[in-house]
Amino acid sequence: MVRIEFLGPIAKESVEMEATNLKEVANRLSDESEIKEWLQICAVAVNDTLVSSLDTPLKSGDRVSLLPPVCGG
Repeated sequence: MVRIEFLGPIAKESVEMEATNLKEVANRLSDESEIKEWLQICAVAVNDTLVSSLDTPLKSGDRVSLLPPVCGG
C-alpha cells in the first residue's frame, strides 16, 4: 500500500492504494473529477523527493504527495 497525500488547497483526505508506479496512481485519481484538474498542475514527490516521471516505481509504505503550485512575493 502507498499513501497519497493532497497538500495545500486540495480538499481531499489522504488515501491508501495498491500501486506499483505513479502511472497507476494517476490513472486511479483521474477518475475523481475534483482531483483530475490538480493532476495536471501539481508537482509530485515520493517520500519527500520531487519526481517527474510517471514510470517512477513505488513500493509498499511509500508516500506520494501532490504539491499544488504556489505563488508569493
